[in-house]
Amino acid sequence: MEETERIKISDSSKADHLCVLVHGLWGNPSHLSYLSSTLRETYPDDLHILVATRNSNNFTYDGIDVGGERVAQETEDSIKELEASGHKIKKLSMVGYSLGGLVARYTIGLLYSRGLFDNIEPVNFTTFATPHLGVRTPLTGYQSYVWNALGGRTLSTSGRQLFLIDSFRDTGRPILSVLADPDSIFIKALSHYRNRVLYCNVVNDRSAPYYTTAISKTDPFVDPETVSIKYVKGYEPIVVARDHPAKPIKKEEDSDTYSRFLTSSRSLLSQLPFYAMLTVLVPIGSVVFLINSGVQSFRSQQRIRLHEQGKAGVGLASYRIPLMIESTRSAVQGAIENVNPDQQPNYLDDDTTSSSQLKMSQKRQPDYESDATSEQSGDSDEDSTAELTRVRSYAEFPTLALAPEQFEMIDGLDGVGFRKYPIHIHKVRHSHAAIIFRRAKSDYDEGKTVIKHWLSEEFEIR
Repeated sequence: MEETERIKISDSSKADHLCVLVHGLWGNPSHLSYLSSTLRETYPDDLHILVATRNSNNFTYDGIDVGGERVAQETEDSIKELEASGHKIKKLSMVGYSLGGLVARYTIGLLYSRGLFDNIEPVNFTTFATPHLGVRTPLTGYQSYVWNALGGRTLSTSGRQLFLIDSFRDTGRPILSVLADPDSIFIKALSHYRNRVLYCNVVNDRSAPYYTTAISKTDPFVDPETVSIKYVKGYEPIVVARDHPAKPIKKEEDSDTYSRFLTSSRSLLSQLPFYAMLTVLVPIGSVVFLINSGVQSFRSQQRIRLHEQGKAGVGLASYRIPLMIESTRSAVQGAIENVNPDQQPNYLDDDTTSSSQLKMSQKRQPDYESDATSEQSGDSDEDSTAELTRVRSYAEFPTLALAPEQFEMIDGLDGVGFRKYPIHIHKVRHSHAAIIFRRAKSDYDEGKTVIKHWLSEEFEIR
């Protein structure tokens, strides 16, 4: 393969498929090295690979929309470069890691609105550990205000968007709510993809917890020792099955309470050195983090001003298009890596849960069904059955105290449909990095199994 600055170009003249990789918050293209190299090794004659570079490092502070506009232009520029070198692109896949998944969802909405999908078939849309519902922690009362209202103000525009405290342009709503609206260009774009798949960590992801990366109203894995986990054959014990992924283990008899107490006590004692270290490092790190956040937020605002003025290398006018499908626009007028708190979520009581479920069941069905989706009705029926089975199995677990907008996001995203694979990383505390083998560390090796599953079972090349 020939390599240019941004694009890994296949030597084969028959390669007509471009796969775009988008990294996460504070990230850079090196975080996707294993993904990129494995794709290249698996499909040397069929695939061109673009690892987006224009929204790297501190530029990720600037917002999902600004990042999406940068990646959209980079994608279109790359397609033109490929065609100029004799490679006609006929298929497009998008892969987003962490915040990159949200940037990718914004990007495809822009590309769809510009008519790119009229000539290029969208094939695979995949996210790894992406906080689709934001990073607002499921808390009630004063805890919700202290963490969720204040936390997002430390990370400029991206932080406010991830904590759902932004008001996106003329919609008056958080951008993540708009991204999941059934009448938006973003959901319309998603519906055109042949495959929509997500991978989500079940434990130890402090950056993007299970409920948000899995687009779920429940979290069966709050205490993994209390559930029986079913794995995908051949990928045990890492890739969890989509149907019946977890079920509660029958409670032990009261006579065994003492042994359980001893076990939990030993577990707590074993972690005391770690927590002792945190009491020293966290205050120092927090001060440094807040100072740096203030500086980066100021620089981010400067970059955003240049971006808005069209002085940052992006033809802004091309991407400032209506966000909603025109026929329904009038009806709808009107964090983050390493910062999530280590605390138990709150749940809704039974009465509140029943009320919210009733309201959701009365919501009108989305009208984004496309010809591309209809053609895949066989696969869609199978996926719907698996999703229904998963939802029924999760009914045994309490509903998290999510915000109303988050419940609506779940409905919107589940309506278009994702195949969801929970991932059980065992070796490290920081599963967020391990899920894609972000760094060449032996402790991250379980991420290789995740990528193997994706390429073998879920990625289509033709």
